[in-house]
Amino acid sequence: MRTVKIWSDRPSSDQLSEIVNLLDAGGVIIYPTDTVYALGCDALNTKAVERICRLKGLNPAKNHLSIVCADISGAAEYARIDNSGFRLLKEYTPGAFTFLFKALSTLPKAFKGRKEVGVRIPACDTARMIVERLGRPLLTTSINLDDDDYVQNPELIAEAYEGRADMLVDGGDGGTELSTIVDMTSGSPKILRQGKGEL
Repeated sequence: MRTVKIWSDRPSSDQLSEIVNLLDAGGVIIYPTDTVYALGCDALNTKAVERICRLKGLNPAKNHLSIVCADISGAAEYARIDNSGFRLLKEYTPGAFTFLFKALSTLPKAFKGRKEVGVRIPACDTARMIVERLGRPLLTTSINLDDDDYVQNPELIAEAYEGRADMLVDGGDGGTELSTIVDMTSGSPKILRQGKGEL
């Protein structure tokens, strides 16, 4: 597994190019967020999405699938965001939240038949800069490790995912608390999972 070491949450232009070239080729990365390290791929690459779903044991027809966007306008291309949702995103993003919205038909093939999509705009420059350079959202799901040491330590994460992911974007020690999931599909916020984010 290739490792790209990021300093101060600001990847260089060369580092971004290396990461995005791999994503363009259908690669799977492990990257830092404002919560825990996550698995990510180009959300518009069906084979890469299927690979992550197999890796995590996710059923796209049953499990919530989430995308990382660089900003609200990027999220609005794939999610139906009403005025109350827009106000919430404006106030609480970038931040440690996953907001569930009704999905638009512009979602990638892997999302077909899904009525909702999770939207993440993390308070992590590295994650948002990758999406900006890619020009498309990342399909995202947290790494699935039970041991806090493995969740936090990039070297141990790389060891655990050797042969399953293609690149580790090493942003230093990660967190252990997941994002707060907020359901906005009915127009008013309903917390489905309390995590790091506080509404």
